[in-house]
Amino acid sequence: MRGDRSVLAVSAETVSARRLADLRGIGDLVLAVTAKRAATLKARAYDGDLARIVVPGTADIAWIRGMADPSRDLAMPLKGPHQSLRGGSADLHRAAIRLAKSARLLPAMLVTDLADPAAYPGLTRVDMARAEPVLDGSAEMHEVISARVPLHVSRASLVHVFRPKDGSEEHYAIEIGKPRRDAAPLARLHSACFTGDLLGSLKCDCGPQLRGALAAMGEAGEGVLLYLNQEGRGIGLANKLRAYSLQDQGFDTVEANHRLGFEDDERDFRIGADILKSMGFSRIRLLTNNPAKVAMMQENGIDVVERVPLQVGLTPENAAYLDTKAKKSGHIL
Repeated sequence: MRGDRSVLAVSAETVSARRLADLRGIGDLVLAVTAKRAATLKARAYDGDLARIVVPGTADIAWIRGMADPSRDLAMPLKGPHQSLRGGSADLHRAAIRLAKSARLLPAMLVTDLADPAAYPGLTRVDMARAEPVLDGSAEMHEVISARVPLHVSRASLVHVFRPKDGSEEHYAIEIGKPRRDAAPLARLHSACFTGDLLGSLKCDCGPQLRGALAAMGEAGEGVLLYLNQEGRGIGLANKLRAYSLQDQGFDTVEANHRLGFEDDERDFRIGADILKSMGFSRIRLLTNNPAKVAMMQENGIDVVERVPLQVGLTPENAAYLDTKAKKSGHIL
């Protein structure tokens, strides 16, 4: 809800046949998808960043799921043309997509206007005015606890746990040695990668970058590594594996994200800047191949005095992936 207007929004990924029937009993349905997904569906995105696609009365669960999930786009191409709404406010549809992304669901939401929310007491109500700080990443971070954790690269290591005050996902800071707050220590903003960091996947360079950054800090005698829970460039593990399945069909990593309805990169590096500032750092030497990280730090009050390359982990399996990162995402490799 926003002001005096309310809509009912349900994830297209999780809706059941029974729930779909219930929604039809409330009012006309539209499927809100991002402009990236709309382009794949050949649907008009009149609202710029999203499309409100009219759900036909004959649409069943298979149609809904097929519109939301591209895993079978090539085997079962959807037939159009699709009718998109134009005119009227799309603010709550946009908010619904942001809610889906925050839950690591596919950014596709079934939406219908709700004239009398009080008639449906079992619904979860979200006041968008109050939810805005959560969805735009501006929720204030605070440190929960820190403790000494001896590591192979340095026995003088401290692990800090940070949590947004809204109670959402935690993020971690690994402090190697005792980096001076008035200097510019080595720093790394590392996004969580279950497959690379823990399983040793050869599809990416994440694991080698994590270990390489820690080794560099151990050799320097100091540094700080932020381990940010933004799996799969911020889309979550399930959606990252969906992207992998699309890559197996011949799409590169950027194209796969777009077919899923996501941007090239959904991560928010402001989180890293906030954590660094809360720890007392204002100047760093940033271990990264990604100029976007440098720019985000600079824009959010962290002076990057040097970009330190971290070019490790090239394998035959990830060569095309790294080439795409260089050509389409601007990484310096």
